[in-house]
Amino acid sequence: MAAIRNLARFTERAKFLNKCYFTNQNGTLRSFSTNGAIIGLSRETQALVKFGLISTVTGVALGAGYAYYRISETRKNIALDGTELDTVLLEHKPPVTPSRKIMYSVDTTDLKLTLFQYQTCPFCCKVRAFLDYYGISYDIVEVDPVLRKEIGWSSYKKVPILLTQVEGGYRPLNDSSMIVSLLASYLYDKSQTIEEFADYYPSVGMHDENGKFKYEIINKYFLMFNNKLPKNRTMNDIVEERKWRKWVDDVFVHTLSPNVYRTLDESYKTFKWFSTVGKWEEYFPTWERMLIVNVGATAMWLIGKRLKKRHRLKNDVRQSLYDEANYWLRNIKARGTTFMGGNKPDLSDLAVYGILKSIEGCDAFQDLQTNTNIGVWYNAMKEQVDAHSGSTSLSR
Repeated sequence: MAAIRNLARFTERAKFLNKCYFTNQNGTLRSFSTNGAIIGLSRETQALVKFGLISTVTGVALGAGYAYYRISETRKNIALDGTELDTVLLEHKPPVTPSRKIMYSVDTTDLKLTLFQYQTCPFCCKVRAFLDYYGISYDIVEVDPVLRKEIGWSSYKKVPILLTQVEGGYRPLNDSSMIVSLLASYLYDKSQTIEEFADYYPSVGMHDENGKFKYEIINKYFLMFNNKLPKNRTMNDIVEERKWRKWVDDVFVHTLSPNVYRTLDESYKTFKWFSTVGKWEEYFPTWERMLIVNVGATAMWLIGKRLKKRHRLKNDVRQSLYDEANYWLRNIKARGTTFMGGNKPDLSDLAVYGILKSIEGCDAFQDLQTNTNIGVWYNAMKEQVDAHSGSTSLSR
């Protein structure tokens, strides 16, 4: 954003250079004008100055335009989940050093997982919320959202990608909804391997013609495995969970981007928070971090306006965010329970918590807490996730 601000200021000044001044070597102010000869300079120097001004403006404009194009083309990598691709078993693990390791003493799954992510991508946060709630250890690779060189090994150019070690190699799992559903299936029935689940899920088609995740798949694995249901859960519970997970992906998540990128300043503050919470100073060189923050903030501010129109949000996009949060809270209240899943979170609770976690440091989230009662539910969820409460339900 700083680059764009400087460009804007420079352009304004270029329009009104009649009143501009420069200082000579003796410290004397010398005026110059674009309407005639530049006072005090030779014609050759005047030509060089004009050429420099034109070249600078043109170069910055072209650079900003190209950067905006790159961000716009890869917007789904920042704000949206992807669609499924047929994945292949990798013989060797990609030569990418993990940014950090998340280790939990309560983990009994023996899973070897590496999450390729953006720290504040809502869909990546969904996957992390699930893993953290169940106390499953995993490595993290922080991906540059502009250059994406960390996932250069994959034909799937979106995040999250969960790389899972299986017999014979490594299996990449794509799409947050599929990842969570597959892992939930595995935790429920460990008689099947991750590889067997991964082979099953894509074969039935994960998305419809509009690219939306088919939540009917969540029910199918119960039918596959002797019609068993998790302890203390009914099929109606599963159907309701599916409905709310679908609402998260199809409705609620689309209120986020237009809010956190609502204005240019808010967008810049959002990306600065992204940089801090994502520890970009540790993982990316300065020039790359500046590119992500400045270009990303400007591009997403512009794109946020398009998303507002596409998803038919209100002129005051904050109100759309409040409305959907209140819709969620009213339905929990109607159940008379702490969570949508009852006294313990279900997958829909984890999904809502995950995407809100992605904006926790943004002005939009602070406004949401001030203008709704989401904080009570959110803090209860945070306690459950941070305590890895789901681990107690796993078989030892």
